[in-house]
Amino acid sequence: MQALVDKLAEKLINKNMMLVTAESCTGGLLASALTKKAGASAYFERGFITYSNESKTEQLDVHENIILLHGAVSDETAEAMAIGALKHSNAQISVSITGVAGPEGGSADKPVGTVYFGFSVAGGSSVSTRNLFAGSREDIQKQATMAALQALITIMDKQP
Repeated sequence: MQALVDKLAEKLINKNMMLVTAESCTGGLLASALTKKAGASAYFERGFITYSNESKTEQLDVHENIILLHGAVSDETAEAMAIGALKHSNAQISVSITGVAGPEGGSADKPVGTVYFGFSVAGGSSVSTRNLFAGSREDIQKQATMAALQALITIMDKQP
């Protein structure tokens, strides 16, 4: 994981960009991984841990109707979380993570291991993706964190 953090940090610093995170099912694991590296303040602006639906609405401006219509674990919520994190920070790029880490809480449509990611770039676009991970709660959280780092590296490669 540290190699991914190092690679992302270098890309963010080289492009003079700051990152903000909005995490739910990972509970701050991504922010923790990013800030274990000395000098993280050069690329990490802040992190939101918005576990409850209310916190997603209050801190990230995720509209209640999005959660009611699509659920807290959805593309729509992940994208809204990423947009809201960017809006409530001084960062230029954001990532959000929301999912079902288990061991309970899954459904037929969203089984345990379902994780949605949102990404938003200031002045650019926002997107969301879905992954399905396997293993224990801790395994799913770690896999989601790694996937977020890998996706952020790919996005940074496309930034001017």
